[in-house]
Amino acid sequence: MSDSLSTPDAPKPATGGEWSSHHPGVSVRHTRAKGEPRFPDGPKADPAGSHFERRIRSFQPRRSRVTAGQADALQRLWPKWGFDIDGRRTLVLPELFGNDNPVVLEIGFGMGEATAQMAAADPDTNILAVDVHTPGQGNLLNLADRGGMTNIRVGNGDAIILLREMLTPDSLDGLRVFFPDPWPKKRHHKRRLIQPEFLTLAASRLRPGALVHCATDWEPYAEQMLEVLTAHPDFENTQPDGGFAPRPGFRPLTRFEGQGLDKGHVVNDLLFRRVEHNEPSSTSA
Repeated sequence: MSDSLSTPDAPKPATGGEWSSHHPGVSVRHTRAKGEPRFPDGPKADPAGSHFERRIRSFQPRRSRVTAGQADALQRLWPKWGFDIDGRRTLVLPELFGNDNPVVLEIGFGMGEATAQMAAADPDTNILAVDVHTPGQGNLLNLADRGGMTNIRVGNGDAIILLREMLTPDSLDGLRVFFPDPWPKKRHHKRRLIQPEFLTLAASRLRPGALVHCATDWEPYAEQMLEVLTAHPDFENTQPDGGFAPRPGFRPLTRFEGQGLDKGHVVNDLLFRRVEHNEPSSTSA
C-alpha cells in the first residue's frame, strides 16, 4: 500500500502526549491537559473545520506517533514553512516562497524523502507539498532544514480545499500525485483522487504546459488514471503511443517503491501536459 497522503488504516495514536527534550528519534509522550493542542504552533487536526461541505474524501487523516526529531521540527519550523489549509484566505505564492520561481503542487508526500530529494535537485522550483500525516510533515520539515532547502512549503489539510479556495487560476506549474491510495474495493472507487471532477479543478489552477505526473503501484488504478486523463479535454499524454511513461530520472525511487518492486509490484508513471485551448475568433456578419 501507499505511504502517501491518502493511505488509510494507519495506527491510531495514544491519547495525550506533550513533547519535551529527549533523545532524537525516540518517541516519548508526556501528559498534557485535556483539550490542549498537540502542537500549539503547529498543524491543526482539522484546519478547515466545518466551514465547507462534508464530501467524500480521498484520504484519511493519520495521527500516528511522532518522534522527538519530527516534533522538534514541527515546533520550530511550522510557523516558518508550514500552513494550515483552512480555505479562508488566498495564497500569494511569491509571498509564500519569497520568490517568483515556478511552483509545483505535490499531493501526498508520505515521509517526505522523495520530496526532499527533488527539492534539493531542483532548487529553482518551489514545491508546495500537502499531506495530513503529522509524522511525515515533521520529517519533511526536518529534512528541508538539515539540507538547507528553502524551496519547500508544507500544507496541512485537504488538497481539494487548497485548490478550490486558496489558489488562483494559472498559479501552478506542475502537479505531482505519487502513490495515492488505490481504494481497491469497488465500493470505495469513488474515493480515488484522480477523477474527472478533480482534474477539471486542477486544470483551472495549472498554467498551460504544466506537467501532471502521477505514479502508482496498483495496476487497476493505473489503468483508470490513464483512461480518465486521456479522456479529459484539458490534458494530453506526453507519450507518443498514448500509454504509460518510463519513470523519469527526476522522480526518486522511494524506499516504499523499492519494497514493492522487490515483491514484484509493477509501478506505472503517467505524464500528461495541461493543454491550452484556442478560443474561436469572433467574426462580424
